[in-house]
Amino acid sequence: MSQTDTSLLVSTAWLEERLSAPDIRILDASLYLPGDTRDARKLYEESHIPGARFFDIDEISDARSELPHMLPPVEKFVARVRRMGIGDGHRVVVYDQQGLFSAARVWWMFRAFGHQDVAVLDGGLPKWVAEGRPVEDEEPDPRERHFTGRKNAAMVRDVTQIAGHSKLRDEQIVDARSPGRFRGDEAEPRPGLRAGHIPGSMNVYYRSLFEDDGTMKPLGETRAIFEAAGVDLSKPVVTTCGSGITAAILTLALHRMGHTRNALYDGSWAEWGSYPDLAVEKG
Repeated sequence: MSQTDTSLLVSTAWLEERLSAPDIRILDASLYLPGDTRDARKLYEESHIPGARFFDIDEISDARSELPHMLPPVEKFVARVRRMGIGDGHRVVVYDQQGLFSAARVWWMFRAFGHQDVAVLDGGLPKWVAEGRPVEDEEPDPRERHFTGRKNAAMVRDVTQIAGHSKLRDEQIVDARSPGRFRGDEAEPRPGLRAGHIPGSMNVYYRSLFEDDGTMKPLGETRAIFEAAGVDLSKPVVTTCGSGITAAILTLALHRMGHTRNALYDGSWAEWGSYPDLAVEKG
């Protein structure tokens, strides 16, 4: 059922062996949420995996939307990716500075725009650095390449679709936020949002899918976590979170288990929690 890990998730050793491979493109997709004062771009400039380009999630987004880092129009995504020297036939490997946080979002974005040859670095930059692997502070000067993009609408859900799924229960909604935020016990990091969760949704905290070293747990343990949360892996799933970032970690985990009938709610709680006419559950 599951795909081979190297089609979706690669190890630090695997990547180091291929740093000079002409078909590999490495992206630092780091992002820090509101309240975290770290500057992802500055940290990238100070130290990154050799050859890595910086993928700015907030900039490569839909500027027409007031919601954070929404999926951009396909034309914008294609233009930015081409400028980074990524073209058809390239194997893209994405990592971030926190281990595995925002990298999965960019993995999902590439797949949503039709590029299947993309994987996440297991353990991210922290594991890479802890193992003494090489880093640099020089930015590459890429040559623009031809990249073909086409949006796969089946991989994305909007608020109207989610409202329907919440009522009909025809697609399972799985929330990646912490249990406290899901229950409504903890305040949301973005001001003005109500506390709680989408009615009928289930909670799989994204951090529960990681080992102590920040790598993803084996497939058997991952499956047990989803099933313990009440998720039926034989049925369709929609992932959600605070703003569409950690939901992609659940999407990555589902794909590793061979579950491909899934989509991501792009607006997530940043959208749902801001609308007073949408129902909210607590507890």
